Amino acid sequence: MTTGTLSIPPHSSWRQLFSSLFVSFSLVLVLALSSQAQAQVSLEQYKFDDPAQESLFRELINELRCPKCQNQTIADSDAPLAKDLRDRTYLMVKDGATKQQVVDYMVARYGDFAYYRPPVRTSTLVLWLGPLAVVLVGAAVVLWRVRSGSEEAQLSDAELAQLARLQTEKQDKSE
Repeated sequence: MTTGTLSIPPHSSWRQLFSSLFVSFSLVLVLALSSQAQAQVSLEQYKFDDPAQESLFRELINELRCPKCQNQTIADSDAPLAKDLRDRTYLMVKDGATKQQVVDYMVARYGDFAYYRPPVRTSTLVLWLGPLAVVLVGAAVVLWRVRSGSEEAQLSDAELAQLARLQTEKQDKSE
């Protein structure tokens, strides 16, 4: 059935489309959940005698960034480097290292990028002040645009006469 140039597919095509979308969405959901479960299983291999050490380990692996993966913690990443970093963190925590000692080790080896909470230094000021600067510049631009747009345009006598003529012509045509 067609209406003008618009082609409406038969009812069965819509059913096929929705069933394909449903299957695709279900597959993506299953894969996402299974990878999450796999990540959780991989963390169970780390055994601790002290619950405080286990808590520190879990806190650290969720705060340390995988240098290979973009924006993933070493807890979330499946990269071999992330596993090595989890193993190193585990050994350091088991040997009695403090949180700061582990963080210092990772930062010394991989730079401030390895820690999700980089320290405030001259070299990291852009990270801390950049978003504020963007917001302030954006607000200044909006304020400038609003103020410059509120001025009324001054028309010359010739422009006023032309405007009056055009308005009169429009009224004459509409009557």
